[in-house]
Formats: sequence, C-alpha cells, structure tokens
Amino acid sequence: MMAKPVVIDGSMGEGGGQILRTAVALSAVLGVPVRVINIRAKRRNPGLRPQHLTAVRALAQITGARVKGLEIGSREIEFWPGPIRSGRFEINIGTAGSISLLLQALLPALAYAPGPVELRIIGGTDVKMAPTIDYVRFVLRRLLELFGYRIEIRLLRRGHYPRGGGIVEARIPSPPGRLSAVRLVERGRLHSIRGLSHAVRLPRHVAERQARAAAEVIRRELGINPAIDLEYYEPGRDPHLGPGSGITLWAEFEGSIMGSDSLGEKGKRAEVVGREAAAKLVEDIRTGAAVDRHASDMLPVYMALARGTSEYTGARLTMHAVTVMELLKIMMPRVGIEVRGRLEEPFHAVVKGIGLERGGRV
Repeated sequence: MMAKPVVIDGSMGEGGGQILRTAVALSAVLGVPVRVINIRAKRRNPGLRPQHLTAVRALAQITGARVKGLEIGSREIEFWPGPIRSGRFEINIGTAGSISLLLQALLPALAYAPGPVELRIIGGTDVKMAPTIDYVRFVLRRLLELFGYRIEIRLLRRGHYPRGGGIVEARIPSPPGRLSAVRLVERGRLHSIRGLSHAVRLPRHVAERQARAAAEVIRRELGINPAIDLEYYEPGRDPHLGPGSGITLWAEFEGSIMGSDSLGEKGKRAEVVGREAAAKLVEDIRTGAAVDRHASDMLPVYMALARGTSEYTGARLTMHAVTVMELLKIMMPRVGIEVRGRLEEPFHAVVKGIGLERGGRV
C-alpha cells in the first residue's frame, strides 16, 4: 500500500504556483503521493488557476495519477502518481498560460520515461512572469544537455497574452533514465552574445528597434557586438493571433550559457523592451557567476535527482530558488543542499543528488 501523502504548504517561501508545479513534478518522478495545501496563498487570486490545473492534469495523464481537488479555485489537492509513461501527449492550456512553466513541471518526470515522448502544447509562448519559449529553447535546453538530458523543441506559432494560441512541439527521443551531476562554477571565456527579437501582428520595425536598443547597451557596457536575429511577418502572412513582441538574449561561454528576456506590452516602447533584456544580461554577466538569475531556480531539481554532487554559481539568489531548495529538502530528505550567499545577491550552491534511476531505483 502506498504511503500517506507528503504534505506541502503552498504558502511557504514565495507562496506561488511554482511550489505546486515543483511538488507535483517531484511526486511524479519519485512515485510519492503529495498533498499540497494553501495553494498560491500569497497571490491576489489564490487557488488553482487554469494554467496550474493544466500542469497537474498533464502530469496525471503522463503518470496515470489519481487526483483529488482538481478544479479552478481549489486551494488543496492530492496527487497519487502511477508509473511514468512514454508516447505522444496533446495538451491545451486553454488560455495564454505559459507553455514554458508547463514544461518546467513536465520535464523532470519525462527524463525517466521508459521510451520516446512527444508533446504538442497549445498556450502562451511569451508571457509575463514566466521564461519565454526562446529562453527554454536557447538557454535551458542547452543547460539540461550538461546533465545528459536532450530535448528537441519546435516553435510552430507564438502565443501572447491575452489570446494565447501558441503551439510548441517538444520531443524527447531517448529519455536518459538517469542524470549526471554538473559543475557550473567557472564559466570560462565569453565566446559570443546572441539573441532573437520578434514581433507578430505588428510592424517589422518593432523587432528591429528592440534588437537595435539591446545591441547598443551590450556594445556600450561590454564592448561586444551581439548577433541578434529578427523574426517578423509580412501583413497577410502572419499566422499568429497576436499582437505581441519580445526579445531573448543569451551569452555563450566556454563552460556555460546565460540568458535574459523582456516582453513588449501596450504603451511600452520597443527601445525599452530591448534595453531591459540587455541590462539584465549585462548585470548577470558582471557578477562573474556561471548561471543567470532565471536558471538558478530551475536547475536544483535536476541536480537533486542526479548521481553525484553538483555545484553552481548563480547571478542572483531569488526567493524562487530558495523556495525550490526548501521544497527539495522536504520531498527528498536524503538530498544535501548548501548555499553561500544572501538573497538577491550572487551565490554559490552545492547539491548532493540522490542518484535516481528509471524505475525509482537509487
């Protein structure tokens, strides 16, 4: 008989949807039931929203889980996972909810799938308060390769708030079944800075101005000429629901990669969008860390599951990262985590993983 659920208080730390997503993701990976209470307690509209419900439902589909409390507004759920499945899965968030955050919940479990996995997801690709799909494609995906985890991601259509409608296909042709420890402490020499500036259902000059403003900041602050590609569409040939724009930048080092992004919105000049993304990247690079502020809360989950001791230097210790690490300690008591650094400052973290292998073996 399966053990009683591990109880997770959703009001801990930053008190948002990340606690729910991470707790259910770990439940699926470890095969341990979880009960999450006080879901999103620190948010203006607490409880499950459509994008959170979709993440839990997708993990339930992939693991054949039994779930209680899965409805909009619910502040408590129970998740009883079964074995992780392979195959093809279609997921429609139904709103402009972030596809990137959904992938954040699914990818840890899918690393342990028994065979190839294909996902087709409809929702938001470029959404406020979430990593852009370009950050996932060009930064996170490459960091996960260091763990031995290879993912293919195709962007078929962008989706912006409020209409959504973005389409992403993700493929994991050979789930590793185990993850290798990584060391991201010394990033090495900077090879290049690249980027992608997009504008859909908007004039071409929006993408151009975003890219130009970002390049000016990077040249002035770092003395480097970045290579920023443009993505725009001619009137009548734009397949997106839109409108929307944004830019994602990434710095490629010998031993790591760092990224940043910024999105357009009504009344926000394209130049501001470009400067925001560039300023964040420059700030993170100047810390000397190997990992940017966004990846700092994404990587500990994989490090905790990996075999051996991982370590990394992060540009900024966010409350999201602190919350994830505390959650890992609760759900995986055997994991060891040591952090040196203050909140909102550069830090160094060491994570001793449990060495989980496919089938739940440690």
